[in-house]
Amino acid sequence: MRIAVSGASGLVGSALTEHLRAAGGEVTRLIRRPQGGFESIPDCDTVVHLAGESVVGGRWTAARKRRIRESRVEVTGQLVQLLGNMERPPATLICASAIGYYGDRGDERLDETSSMGAGFLAEVCRDWEAAAAAANSLGVRVVHLRIGMVLSASGGVLSKLRRPFSLGIGGRLGDGRQWTSWIHIEDLVRMIAFLSERRGIAGVLNAVAPEPVTNLVFTKALGRALRRPTILPVPKFALRLLVGELADGLLLASTAAIPRRMIDEGFEHEFPDLDQALSDLT
Repeated sequence: MRIAVSGASGLVGSALTEHLRAAGGEVTRLIRRPQGGFESIPDCDTVVHLAGESVVGGRWTAARKRRIRESRVEVTGQLVQLLGNMERPPATLICASAIGYYGDRGDERLDETSSMGAGFLAEVCRDWEAAAAAANSLGVRVVHLRIGMVLSASGGVLSKLRRPFSLGIGGRLGDGRQWTSWIHIEDLVRMIAFLSERRGIAGVLNAVAPEPVTNLVFTKALGRALRRPTILPVPKFALRLLVGELADGLLLASTAAIPRRMIDEGFEHEFPDLDQALSDLT
């Protein structure tokens, strides 16, 4: 397989590149120009589009929300335009999206048929997926991966939580009842490789572990993995003071997504259990 990857230097992209090359794949990193957009797309079988500004890098100011949106919606549109200029476009476009599409949904179990939620992230995901879906008109198979919280020993959320939890000052966020949909990074890159090879699979797929957990359960599991207490909760008002809209839009939002389509397609998670995943990564 010849695969081109955007965002190849990021947390998921670097792990995916290593995984694909270890499996004998020919991987090319897509390079962004300083003024935006990609330089070119090489002749390849699959494009995996992972590039996008982090949603947890700071307060959602108006300028930051604009950058988050542009880095996903507009850049994806530019990528599809490049595909349209190719004499022979790749057969497949696998484009990252996020479970933020579903919004804050309480205890509702959410699969790929569930409706769109409300809020900034849901709107970004809707438009992001629409930008990628334009490649369908080129005869390209488009896969939208709605990715949950990625657990990795190399960065991401675990690197942010390790220090406070190791110091014994970790705790639940708010009341801890909000659902968290997560995935071990090894399962995520295996999922992308799986989808690149299964030419009959298209459309939306939830890239999460089979069992979401509440924030309280996640907190206690991480405490067990690090052998540290988790007795200092962070009140909702403190989160809102600290990060503003990001608190309700992401940290306190409850999204219990399940990977129904991936399971139906025969994909088997290596790390379906949270304790097992954290034990492997900590």
